[in-house]
Amino acid sequence: MSALWNGSKTAILMGGLMGLALGIGYLIGGPGAMAIALVLGGAINLIAFFFSDRIALATMRAHAVTESDDPVLWRQVASLSRRANLPMPRVYVSPTPAPNAFATGRGPRHSAVCVTAGLRQLLNEQELAGVIAHELAHIKHRDILISTIAAIIAGAISYLAYMAMWFGGGRDDEDSPSPLVGLLLMIFAPLAAMLIQMAISRSREYEADRFGAELAGSPRGLARALEKLEHGASQIPLPVMDAQRNMFIVEPLTGMKVARLFMTHPPVEDRVRRLMAMGRSDAGVQA
Repeated sequence: MSALWNGSKTAILMGGLMGLALGIGYLIGGPGAMAIALVLGGAINLIAFFFSDRIALATMRAHAVTESDDPVLWRQVASLSRRANLPMPRVYVSPTPAPNAFATGRGPRHSAVCVTAGLRQLLNEQELAGVIAHELAHIKHRDILISTIAAIIAGAISYLAYMAMWFGGGRDDEDSPSPLVGLLLMIFAPLAAMLIQMAISRSREYEADRFGAELAGSPRGLARALEKLEHGASQIPLPVMDAQRNMFIVEPLTGMKVARLFMTHPPVEDRVRRLMAMGRSDAGVQA
């Protein structure tokens, strides 16, 4: 039921993004303006989609590892991938001391899992399994593709807002430009798109937690890992571009508290509470 609701919520939010883009395009200049913005925004984001894994791994200075380099990590990824019926992703380790992890790639056959050196030092094997299972859930559900589509539409909305700023936006009953509407679009349209994008990201994180806990065989390891990682991330910030924040398992804090509305991830306490509720439910069924 939870998976169905999260999937439906994502579809609704994606529809909201598309509706926002269509509405803004019509207000600014009709279908023509919307089509131009969608093409430009789509081209930029599709390029990012095909090369995002290389960009993300290069940004984190990650290096590929083999079974002989890190037997525990490699075998965890291999075992959980088989259990999830996924091709074996490439395995990377980033030398950064900030504890975190992410999955990248455009699909299950072109995917990679990366953990940081800080995470490897911080987590035990059960906690590591929970993290790897969470990242494999993102690959299994093609969350990277969903995030990219959301970015395409959000990027188109931003282009439309810029067009409103430079060429005037909004049409009254006589189809003449309305500078006030253009100004409002310039300010609020990108903000609305960003908030919807973040809501989609949070929805997919909840689902990855649920699936990851089931894949790992217990929610406890992932729950403990999330608590450790949040504390570690607050102690050792990981400066990343805003566009990359949503790909990590916990918010890569920069030493500043992020307002809940603008978080790319659900609060860790909420995620842990849901995971522990899964554990209690499983215990009740077994009893």
